[in-house]
Amino acid sequence: MPEITTAPGLLALVALAAYLLGAVPFGMVIAKLMGLGNLREIGSGNIGATNVLRTGSKPAAAATLILDAGKGAVAVLIARAAFGEDAAQLAGAAAFFGHCFPVYLKFKGGKGVATFLGTLLALAWPLGVAACVIWLLCAAAFRFSSLSALIAALMTPVFAWGFGRPDAVAFCTFLGVLIWIRHRENIIRLLSGSEPKIGAKKKG
Repeated sequence: MPEITTAPGLLALVALAAYLLGAVPFGMVIAKLMGLGNLREIGSGNIGATNVLRTGSKPAAAATLILDAGKGAVAVLIARAAFGEDAAQLAGAAAFFGHCFPVYLKFKGGKGVATFLGTLLALAWPLGVAACVIWLLCAAAFRFSSLSALIAALMTPVFAWGFGRPDAVAFCTFLGVLIWIRHRENIIRLLSGSEPKIGAKKKG
């Protein structure tokens, strides 16, 4: 963990603001604006880019990916500029938590993959790039978004240590554990052979 240099009260405000930003369900907003229907009734029912892609709209999926990643990155960058590294890591964790458990959707949110990657890119770009590369390589090899995310999340704390960022190991571990928890149903489907591949349409 980084050295705590920001006042507790300010850190609490940073966490709250980052959580509320991370909780914005961009996938649902975009799907509604583009007339794609209710994501809760499409595919896996998830609010992320992978499920938006199942509507058949690549532009909508791309926009969701960018915005979900962007909200994590923005939270980190603003907190770092305003207060420092301790606030940046807290903001990233809070934004990620907000995406997974958004107050606007009764705490039933997404899997957090895009926000995870965006947060890492803003926190330490070599670490973020490494996670993205692992995701892309696994996605190309296996065609499972969930498996790609699980492997990237598992490797990220190792990368943090290897890249000389021991202060970010706890942060990466926290995000990684939440990624695995949010993908528990995907893990079951992967083991049973029923997990849909990237781009496959799945009945709700």
